[in-house]
Amino acid sequence: RVALFAALLVLGACGRREPSSAANRNESFGAIDQARLLAADEHPENWLTVGRDFGKTHYSPLTQIDRASVSRLGFAWEFATHTRRGLEATPIVVDGVMYTSAQEGRVFALNAATGERLWEFFPQVDGQVNRAVCCDAVNRGVAVWKSRVYVAALDGVLYALDAKTGAVVWKQDTIVDRTRGYSSTGAPQIAGDVIVIGNAGAEFDARGYVSAYKLATGEFAWRFFTVPGDPSKPYEHPELEWAAKTWDPNSRWDVGGGGTVWDDMAYDPQLNLLYVGTGNAALYSQR
Repeated sequence: RVALFAALLVLGACGRREPSSAANRNESFGAIDQARLLAADEHPENWLTVGRDFGKTHYSPLTQIDRASVSRLGFAWEFATHTRRGLEATPIVVDGVMYTSAQEGRVFALNAATGERLWEFFPQVDGQVNRAVCCDAVNRGVAVWKSRVYVAALDGVLYALDAKTGAVVWKQDTIVDRTRGYSSTGAPQIAGDVIVIGNAGAEFDARGYVSAYKLATGEFAWRFFTVPGDPSKPYEHPELEWAAKTWDPNSRWDVGGGGTVWDDMAYDPQLNLLYVGTGNAALYSQR
């Protein structure tokens, strides 16, 4: 665990293309849309999603750092986050501005060239949430889209922030049952005109689902459960009735079933399909 973010640069390298920087110009911050994301390879100095592109390939086409130049890497700058908690986010870089998250869903906007802090956002999270978190108060990243930064706080509240100032544009509570051990640690996913977020908590008694909210307003759009619930109650959607037939009718429905979507989603804009990865069963461990 490290309490700072650090940047490296190639010393003495030639032919370097300087990235454009919204941090130094009076223009829109976080200017990402579908057309720009589809053309991510044309601007490789940016890292536009936690996986860089729509396909979440995590692959950079940049060639400046290679076997010949790696020995010339040097320390550029550091930014202290003043925490000993886990840091697991992949920073997003847009036009010279780095957006990244830290424990409990804190968000920092930095000048990517200098490490200068442009703004920070600290969600008001009740510390009691940590009692139902399996793996530290981590946060795995933000989503940036059309001058807004989206982050899910540890308590499951989803925030839309102004990419230039960090001001809260809207927020929504994504937790369906506060009596269970739900939390949020994953990065939200842009999917068309909605922002989608899942939840953690299968280690306790959570039932997996993803929720979608309108990007512009935060209005609730839809929710999909990944595992069936108690068959004595109505099914939330027809697919769950089919899925329930594959479960033992005497299953421990009271413990939720798990299958939480704690991270790892991808959206295909051409097929308009959202791909969702699910987690472990519940109860996963005895505590």
